[in-house]
Amino acid sequence: MTNSLRRPDQLYDGYIFDLDGTVYLGEALLPGAHACITSLRAAGRRTVFLSNNPTHSRFDYAAKLTRLGLPTPPEDIVNSSMVMADFLRRTMPAARLFVIGEEPLHAELHDAGFELTEDARRTDAVIASFDRTFAYRKLQIAFDAIRAGARFFATNGDRYCPVPGGGQPDAAAIIAAVEACTNTTIDAIVGKPSAHMATAILNLINLPPQSCLMTGDRLETDVQMGIDAGMASALTLTGATSLDDAANSPVRPDYVVHNIGELLPRS
Repeated sequence: MTNSLRRPDQLYDGYIFDLDGTVYLGEALLPGAHACITSLRAAGRRTVFLSNNPTHSRFDYAAKLTRLGLPTPPEDIVNSSMVMADFLRRTMPAARLFVIGEEPLHAELHDAGFELTEDARRTDAVIASFDRTFAYRKLQIAFDAIRAGARFFATNGDRYCPVPGGGQPDAAAIIAAVEACTNTTIDAIVGKPSAHMATAILNLINLPPQSCLMTGDRLETDVQMGIDAGMASALTLTGATSLDDAANSPVRPDYVVHNIGELLPRS
């Protein structure tokens, strides 16, 4: 399969959409998004959404989609904060956490029953994420905690978050800073393309992977996760990836479309 433009010629039972750069950019739906999702819902197809971005809660994402004309309950959204909470409940249920992140991630982990601390000596795990309030003080605490034996996890590994007019440095920059000063490698990243995220979204959609289409604007996260999970995959060119990028990538989606409106088969 080549990475030239190719749209589906069939409908799937379930559709999983990335959000930033796929369904919307900033405060506007991207071309084709409203028509596509509205048509799929009218046809009785399951539509759910996921995001690696932990700076908003599932309730925030649901409210935003609803405000933009796509009414969506928070139960139809998975984000990396939720997956991190589930991961920690399974692997370190009594962990005390130092969180490099913004308030929605702090709230998610606190509400999941974890103690949050800034005392490196009491920290069991350092959690890195997309954090626009990152400062040297946070790096120092992470450095001290990991050198004292704390584990190191991250919500996501995205290099940047697409925004109108460009992008914002994302969690990969935070991870790199902590790895560089501690001379360690992160223990786990739970967001896309990990199996942790894939399991969470497949549990939500409640359909076999082969009957689902995963769509996003990034080959290394969205498309790779779909491929690894046994789903069909589609790359949309409305976000982080160009057609040239796709042509030169070893990651091969089943479909490449200008925008998600082209996921609908031609009538």
